[in-house]
Amino acid sequence: MSDATSPNDNTFDNGTIAPPELIEIGRAILQAIGEDPARQGLQRTPERFARAWNSLTNGRRLDIDELVNDAIFTEAYDEIVAVKNINFFSICEHHLLPFFGTCSVAYIPQGRVIGLSKIPRIVDAFSRRLQIQERLTRQIAECIGEHLRPLGVAVVMEAFHLCMAMRGVEKPTAKTMTSELTGIFKQSAKSRSEVMTLFGMKLGE
Repeated sequence: MSDATSPNDNTFDNGTIAPPELIEIGRAILQAIGEDPARQGLQRTPERFARAWNSLTNGRRLDIDELVNDAIFTEAYDEIVAVKNINFFSICEHHLLPFFGTCSVAYIPQGRVIGLSKIPRIVDAFSRRLQIQERLTRQIAECIGEHLRPLGVAVVMEAFHLCMAMRGVEKPTAKTMTSELTGIFKQSAKSRSEVMTLFGMKLGE
């Protein structure tokens, strides 16, 4: 068995809780699509479903201020700081199907920098909730701006949406790209071009 706990234990080996309400929802979904929750392969599926959804949506239960904590430092650095190709996974609020891809974040400090590991943690905190990509991109940029008060923030996200790939238009290779630029990145074409080059993107002349 992949989960090293008894079938009646709602706390699994990775510490993620399986809420009873979600277990019942998982069981109801199986019944609604004509499956038998009692058959061998599905006996623990409601618990796994509950654990998965509890984990995939735990972003709303995170305190962003606590996440950032004491990882902001005074530093006289005034060039671009960029972390690119951060993998993320989220859930589309329209169809409750995943979308996933990469996120690149950059900012120009104004006397304050943040520990680099906190940037992927911020991306995860906003990704792990019901989302649309446009809002997710904006929330990440706003969070960096609020905590650092930098000269500018740039966030670019590129994602595959399973609601487009598996159903509807069924275009599995289509990618959705969104960006949020603030401050100097929005105001200055030179700064915008520089950060996009760091992200590996080229803007037209």
